[in-house]
Amino acid sequence: MESRPALDTDPRVVGERVRVLRQAAGVSLSELANRAGIGKATLSGVETGTRNPTLETLWAITAQLGVPIGAILDTPPSPQIMRGTAIEAALLELFEDEWVTYELYRLRIPPGITQTSAAHLEGVSEHLTVFSGTLIAGPVDAPLTARPGHHISWLSDVPHSYRAVGPEEVKASLLMRYPTPVRP
Repeated sequence: MESRPALDTDPRVVGERVRVLRQAAGVSLSELANRAGIGKATLSGVETGTRNPTLETLWAITAQLGVPIGAILDTPPSPQIMRGTAIEAALLELFEDEWVTYELYRLRIPPGITQTSAAHLEGVSEHLTVFSGTLIAGPVDAPLTARPGHHISWLSDVPHSYRAVGPEEVKASLLMRYPTPVRP
């Protein structure tokens, strides 16, 4: 897969949103970088918009801020495209209610590349339906297999991965469910 930016939006806008959320959480740049498992220079570059981060980096940052990734992206109507090591994800819809936030994605995963994602916050779950191709996904230590028409789900508060197997690209939908943190 060729190297392309993770986002189809201005990285300065995303960076400003990350910075505002980090400051609102009362977390230093160093502390957030450490918690997210990324370099301080990487996080600084994200916040200033001089770096176009990977999907994995954005998920690691937002997980540590306790927000869904949609909190730093433009909201649909036009799908927001994000790219990771193996996944191209289009954010189609963001649903929020008092207790839960849902993000609905359209995924494309080429064969032969594995993407590993860091753990999300406790209680976050992923619900994936495959339309074409064969996918192995889920917790790194207990992956699941899905073929066309199959649905798999898992708690994604542990490291998890995605890999298309066989010669065909996987096309799927992913619904991510984020419990809303209880505020004092």
